[in-house]
Amino acid sequence: MAAELTGLADDRALLGRTSTAERVSDILRSRIAEGFFPPGTRLSEDSIGGALGVSRNTLREAFRLLTHERLLVHELNRGVFVRVLTVEDVEDIYRTRRLVECAVVRGLGAPPYDVDGLADAVAEGQRAARQGDWKGVSTANIHFHRELVALAGSARTDELMRSVFAELRLAFHVVDNPRKLYEPYLARNVLILETLRAGEHEEAERMLAAYLDDSLRGLVEVYGRRVAEAL
Repeated sequence: MAAELTGLADDRALLGRTSTAERVSDILRSRIAEGFFPPGTRLSEDSIGGALGVSRNTLREAFRLLTHERLLVHELNRGVFVRVLTVEDVEDIYRTRRLVECAVVRGLGAPPYDVDGLADAVAEGQRAARQGDWKGVSTANIHFHRELVALAGSARTDELMRSVFAELRLAFHVVDNPRKLYEPYLARNVLILETLRAGEHEEAERMLAAYLDDSLRGLVEVYGRRVAEAL
């Protein structure tokens, strides 16, 4: 926990002079997504509040916001913990992803499409893979899907999926062989990118639906086993 708190103290400068619970929650959300606070970790009000230099009330409000986003859970007489997803949670997350991501691609108008963000995420994933950084590949993959959602040009959809992707990463942090899980999707991201570049959004939607179905099956198999081992 000491190393995580040292890193968190470095984020104190991000709060500036107008510290708010929303900005604190942004910092903690990012730290949870990056795995600094793994699922099941108890979050200490005193330690985190001291590292960020914020009041107990501000921190509690940030915790409340993240609990609403399903990233944290409050346990009576025990405190606040990073949430541990169930297999059913993972399945529900993917149902949401399929509904939203496929609808975004289905609703694209006439080409050409602005796929520069997708191309950057693909390149990011390829660089991470060459370096053997499979956590980085996972992050790049999330970036790819965020950029895909951004094609809708909807701030509300972006906000919704930001929370969904952050929650999904709680499951990714439990995976014991990330290369096996993520490597196949590097090539599939390229195929979706090139299909959208060609203006074939209907084919891209078909590919995306199959992609998400396969990803769900692979993650449930791995995650279910890991959760069972932890019981």
